[in-house]
Amino acid sequence: MKKYLSLLVWWIGLQLVAQDNLTYQTPPKAIADLINAPTTPRVSIDTKGNWMLIMQTASYPGIAELAEPELRIAGLRINLRNNGPSRMSYLTGLSLKNIRTGKDVPVTGLPQNPLISNVSWSPDDSQIAFCVTEGENIQLYVLDVATAAAHKVTTTRINSVLTTPFIWLSDNTHLLVLSVPDTRGALPEAPKVPSGPIVQENLGKKAPSRTYQDLLKSPYDEALFDYYATAQLNRINVKTAAVEKLGKPALIQNYQPSPDGKYILFQTYHKPYSYLVTVRLFPHKIELLDSKANLVKQLADVPLADNIPIGFSATRTGQREHSWRSDAPATLYWIEAQDNGDPKNDVPVRDKVFTLSAPFTGNADELASTKLRFDGIRWGNENLALVSESWWSTRKEITTILNPKTKATTVLFDRSYEDTYNNPGSPQLTKNQYGRYVLEIVDNNLIMTGQGASPEGDRPFVDLLSLSTKKSTRLWRSAAPYYEVPVAILDLKKQVLLTRRESLTENPNYFIRNLKARIAPIAVTQFAHPYPQMKDVQKQLLKYKRADGVELSATLYLPAGYKKEEGPLPTLMEAYPTEFKSKDAAGQVTGSPYQFTYIYWGSPVFWATQGYAIMENASIPIVGEGTKEPNDTYIEQLVAGAKGAIDEGVRLGVVDAKRVGVMGHSYGAFMTANLLSHSNLFKAGIARSGAYNRTLTPFGFQAEERTYWQAPDVYFNMSPFSSADKIKTPILLIHGEADNNPGTFPIQSERYYNAIKGHGGTARYVVLPYESHGYRGKESILHMLWEMDKWLDTYVKKAAVN
Repeated sequence: MKKYLSLLVWWIGLQLVAQDNLTYQTPPKAIADLINAPTTPRVSIDTKGNWMLIMQTASYPGIAELAEPELRIAGLRINLRNNGPSRMSYLTGLSLKNIRTGKDVPVTGLPQNPLISNVSWSPDDSQIAFCVTEGENIQLYVLDVATAAAHKVTTTRINSVLTTPFIWLSDNTHLLVLSVPDTRGALPEAPKVPSGPIVQENLGKKAPSRTYQDLLKSPYDEALFDYYATAQLNRINVKTAAVEKLGKPALIQNYQPSPDGKYILFQTYHKPYSYLVTVRLFPHKIELLDSKANLVKQLADVPLADNIPIGFSATRTGQREHSWRSDAPATLYWIEAQDNGDPKNDVPVRDKVFTLSAPFTGNADELASTKLRFDGIRWGNENLALVSESWWSTRKEITTILNPKTKATTVLFDRSYEDTYNNPGSPQLTKNQYGRYVLEIVDNNLIMTGQGASPEGDRPFVDLLSLSTKKSTRLWRSAAPYYEVPVAILDLKKQVLLTRRESLTENPNYFIRNLKARIAPIAVTQFAHPYPQMKDVQKQLLKYKRADGVELSATLYLPAGYKKEEGPLPTLMEAYPTEFKSKDAAGQVTGSPYQFTYIYWGSPVFWATQGYAIMENASIPIVGEGTKEPNDTYIEQLVAGAKGAIDEGVRLGVVDAKRVGVMGHSYGAFMTANLLSHSNLFKAGIARSGAYNRTLTPFGFQAEERTYWQAPDVYFNMSPFSSADKIKTPILLIHGEADNNPGTFPIQSERYYNAIKGHGGTARYVVLPYESHGYRGKESILHMLWEMDKWLDTYVKKAAVN
C-alpha cells in the first residue's frame, strides 16, 4: 500500500509541477556525467595518406544558442544573424598529425574560440579551406598544410543558406565562393495589413506530396526567402585575396566548376514558388557558364516538381542530376526518365544517361540506359565507369561496367541490396590530375572495401576485385576481439593500411597495419576513453528467433559487476522497425559485438548505470515477401519481434519479464505506441518525436508507398491514435517544439496525448522548446533524461509485480 501511495504522491507532484512551469531538471549524476563527457575529435585524411586533420568537436550547445533568431522557411532553417543555416554543429579547434612520422603539429592563425564549419581539402591536398563564424559574419579561412598556418582570406561575408559556400578550383589557388550581395538592401518589412487572401489552386492535375514542414505561407515569406537566399558568386584568389564578382546575384543552388576550371555548371531557383513543397522542388534553370560567368548554353528550365508520382522509385520528368564527368576536362552528364518518372509505367528502359562535351555546340549523346532507376555513376577513365541502378519494390540493385568510349556494358553485380551478407562493398577512389575523385584501378582490378556483415556481426574487409573474372581476392578482414575499419590504403604494393580500430573496452583510434609484415599495428592516435566509468558494463550480441522462424538479434548491456545469480533485472528495450521483402535478409545480423559503445543523447545505454538490463537495437523486421506488402501484417510482426527479444532475455536469466519498458524515437516512437496498444509485454513506454495518426500523412509514410485511399485499413490499423482507447500502459510522450521532420509535426503528439487522456489512460506529454527532430540543447537533453529516468523508475523498476 505504501508503494502505491508513494507513486500517487509523485504523480500528483508531477502534475502540479507541470502546471507551475517546470524548470529544466538534471538526471542522476551517473547519467549526467555521460552527457558532460569530453567529445572525441573527428579526423579527415588527405588522399595521399600523409596528413591527418584532427578536428575538435563542440559539446552540446546551451538552450540559449538554440533560442537565437531563426527563420523557418521553404524547408530551410536560417540563422538570421549570420546568413547561414541555423543549428550548425561546429568544430572548435584544428591540429595536424603526420601519419608517417606520428608528429603532432598545432595549427596557428585561428581566432580565439573559433566556430569552424565546411572543411575542405584542396585538390592537391596542400591546403584546407574552411569557414569560421565570427559574430554576424561567416568568414573564409585557408590552412597551409606544410606550415600549419591558417589565415583569413578575405572579409567577404559568406552566404551558405542554400548550398555549400565554396568550392576549390583545380588550380589550387582559386575558390568559387558565395557571398551576401553588396546590393542586398534593407530587410523586407512585414505588411501590417494583408493585401488579400492566400490562394492555392489545382486545375485537375495530380500533385501528391508527403507532408513537409517550414513551408512558404505568404508573399512576405517569398520576399524573406529571396532576401536571405540570394547570393553573389565570386572567384577568390587564396594567395592574394583578390575577389572577382561573377555574374549577378541569384538564388544559387549549384555552381560546379568543370574539372579543367574553364566552365561552371550553374543552377538557380526562380518563381513561381510553392506553398506545398520545399525549395529543392522549386522551378530552376540549369545553365552552362564560362569561367567569367558568361552564358554558354541553357541546358534546361525545370518546372515546379509538385506532381512527382507516388512511389520510392518515382522521379521528376525531364533532365535531372546534372554534373561533370570527373575523369574528363569538361564533359557534362545528366539523366532523363523514360517512364515519365512513374514506377507504375511498365517500360523496358527507366532512365537514360546523356553527355555533352566542350565546346557544347552539338547535340547531347546517349551514353547508357538502365532497366531500373538510375542510382549513380562512378567514373574511372575513358574506358571504365560503374553505373548503378536500383528498384525499391524488389530491393534489387544492378552495377554495370561501362566503357564510355565504346558504350559497351557488362553486368558486374546483380543482387538484392537487403542481402548485407553478400554485399561486395564499394570501390576505393583516388584523385586524378584535376583533383577529382575517380575509381582507383590497379592492373584491371578495383580495391573494394565494405562492412562485411556476417552471422558473427560486421567484419570490415579489403578485397581486390578483378574486372576480367569478376572474382574477389580478400586482402584483409577485421577479426575478433576488434572491430576495425579500413580508412585509407597507404601503400597497395606493400599492403599497408590505415585503419580505425576499437573493441568493447577500447575507444576508436587510428593504426597503421602492414598486412605482409604481420607485425602488430602501430598506433597513430591516442584519443582518451570518453567515459571510463562505462568500461566494466557488460555487452554481448544476442541471436534468437521470432515465433515464425525469422532470425533476430539485439545488443545486450548489463550493469558493471552484475552476476546472473543476483536474479533478473528490470529491462529497457529500444528498437526501430525495418521493412524487408525477404525473411532471409530480415534475419541477417547487423552491428558488431566488438564495437565500442558511444553514448549519444538518444541512447538507452544510460540506464545500464541505473541497474537495468538494456536490449539495444532489437531487430523488429516487418516482412512482406513476393506480392505481399510488409505493413499488411505490421502489428502481428511487431509484437512477435518484441516478444522474441524479451523471451531471449528471460531464457538467459537476465530479463525480468514483469518489469520491461520500451522506448523509441521517430518511427521507433510509433512502434512503442503500437506495442503498448496491442500487447501486454511492457510495463511502460517512452515515445519521442513520433507520428501517431497516419491519416495526417496520407500520401505515404516511412516505407509505405500506398496512399491512404489505396490502403485505408492499413493506415487506420497501424495508427496508435486509432487504438488510443485501448492503451492502459503508462506512456511518456516527448516532442521537440520545432520538429522539422516530414510527418512528425508536434501536433501528432499533442493530439495523441489528448486522445489517451480523454479515455483515462496514463500519459505525460513533454514539449522541449526550440528542439527539432533530433535534440541538441544540453538543458533539453538533461531534462529529457530526467523525465525518462523518473518514468522508468516509477513504472518499470518499482512496478508492482503480481
